[in-house]
Amino acid sequence: MPFLEAWPAFLRAAAASLDLFGLLGLGFGFNTGLMPRRHLILLSSAACSLCFALHFLRLGSPTGMAMNLIGVLQCLLAVRFVEARGRPAWLDLVFAATFLLAVVLTVTTWNGLPSIFAGVATLVSTTARLQSSPQTMRLLLIGSALGWASHNVMVGSACGLTCDCLGLIGFTVAALREQGIGRQPAPPLSSPS
Repeated sequence: MPFLEAWPAFLRAAAASLDLFGLLGLGFGFNTGLMPRRHLILLSSAACSLCFALHFLRLGSPTGMAMNLIGVLQCLLAVRFVEARGRPAWLDLVFAATFLLAVVLTVTTWNGLPSIFAGVATLVSTTARLQSSPQTMRLLLIGSALGWASHNVMVGSACGLTCDCLGLIGFTVAALREQGIGRQPAPPLSSPS
């Protein structure tokens, strides 16, 4: 019975965190997990990060907002300059600077455990965005989504948590699809008699 009595309180708490930016971020985040190519993953992720930066600003999570703004910058740089044949040397310096910026902003916007999870998730995402392989990127983004899910539970972002759960499913399905797991072998061709 206590579970049933808790539903109204849960729904009120979830409704308080629903806003246009959170819902848009949720949509972009879900699509990010399903994108087949690296540049589409990054562009969708940039849109998702921008929406969630505004969502976290509204929720009062300065670390979440700052980490998402760093994510927008990194995604746009990575989609333009990271290629299968390599990346310019200066980009490593820029990403190292954003890595340090993430650490500094995590400390300066400190909000306890939510800041730790947002900061660590951003650092894992930073590594993911430098990958030229979509598969390696997906696997790292699974780790990042786990960190963001922890952050979103703590700051009460229903949109963020839903996005993380859907992203985990999408990245996992795409990673398994890439590995060929779950594919049925083609039936043998019958020879004409």
